[in-house]
Amino acid sequence: MKVALHNLGCKVNAYETDAMKQLFEKKGYEIVDFSDAADIYIINTCSVTNIADRKSRQMLHRAKKMNNEAVVVAVGCYAQVAAEQLEKDDAVDVIVGNNKKKDIVEIVEEYLKDHNKFEAVIDIGQDDTYEDFEMSTVTEHTRAYIKIQDGCNQFCSYCIIPYARGRIRSRSMDSIRSEVEKLAAKGYKEFVFTGIHLSSYSYEEKNFVDVIEMVDGIEGVERIRLGSLEPRIVTEDFVSRISKCKSVCPHFHLSMQSGCDTVLKRMNRKYTSAEYFERCELIRKYYDNPAFTTDVIVGFPQETEEEYQITEDFVKKVGFAELHVFKYSMRNGTVAAKMDNQVNDSIKARRSDSLIEVGEKLTEKYREAFLGTECPVLFEEPVVIDGVNYYVGHTKEYIKVAVKAEEDLSGKIVNVTLENPLNKEIILARV
Repeated sequence: MKVALHNLGCKVNAYETDAMKQLFEKKGYEIVDFSDAADIYIINTCSVTNIADRKSRQMLHRAKKMNNEAVVVAVGCYAQVAAEQLEKDDAVDVIVGNNKKKDIVEIVEEYLKDHNKFEAVIDIGQDDTYEDFEMSTVTEHTRAYIKIQDGCNQFCSYCIIPYARGRIRSRSMDSIRSEVEKLAAKGYKEFVFTGIHLSSYSYEEKNFVDVIEMVDGIEGVERIRLGSLEPRIVTEDFVSRISKCKSVCPHFHLSMQSGCDTVLKRMNRKYTSAEYFERCELIRKYYDNPAFTTDVIVGFPQETEEEYQITEDFVKKVGFAELHVFKYSMRNGTVAAKMDNQVNDSIKARRSDSLIEVGEKLTEKYREAFLGTECPVLFEEPVVIDGVNYYVGHTKEYIKVAVKAEEDLSGKIVNVTLENPLNKEIILARV
């Protein structure tokens, strides 16, 4: 039978979609592209916003329209929080919540016996087991995402994820080592740790920095990226230890959401802007010109012009290498959705446009600081830009670089000199 999988949402979802794909392959199913005719459609859904819910429903309905006789399976976060609605949806045949994805093949085969609507959704808030997959290959050619943690205990006022993913659960050190060793032996050089709340990793008295040090020592591992970090994990001990790891890239995605303390308090974020800035300065003490990236929500309920301006000023003060700006999107079932003084969409749009412009200028400034310098670049794939053949890759700081090259550079780390911007996203370099 032919199986098509489609992923919505975060890097954790993408990792789990790849894992489910491999489970079907091992059982002899043929994997086809989602746009092709299939007997079984697996949609790994997202529920981070109401818009994500809608996109999840749309993809489920699209699958059924593509083949009315096909088995349509809703998996993941939206399936977890909206199981009752999906039970009434004729487009959906099987509902699989989180922490049941490892059983996806058996669940689908159970449905195929009698074609009675099937639901496999547990009370995720009461489950403390980590759902362990082990990947033998990944979609990308040079970079592998390694999921090491699931769940979240933070309960930020805007976020549904603790209800969709449950409480924090962590993967064993042995399982992480085994997966990385297998992928490194296959030639993967860069490993990106991912999880729902990475900073809370804890397994048998080991924490996240222990995982980093372990993976740094595995043969073949050339680069480690840390995924999204909470500012509070950035202590003197943490930074001093990772700075001694040869593979750790000076590229830090520090979760922020707002640079204004009153907004952070309404969000139930557990740090202040001053504490956030102290963490950035601590990292700069150990790393020369590290890349800081972050996410910012504009138009959070009750956000005033003054509060927005405080965030914009703070963003400039930190000097981010890249900003990901999001307009606040109400999520039913969260504390923020019930707050009064919801911000008008036109105001959200204006603030978003303004902050995106600030972010673009900061990105340009950060990249310019590297012009004329020599950097190791891990090349990923050939591309054609304006009719010219290039190979593209990234520096340790995640600056995207292109070089003209006749030889195949895919998967190779090469020292290049950064020359000038090729476009808004890519720096042209020479070998």
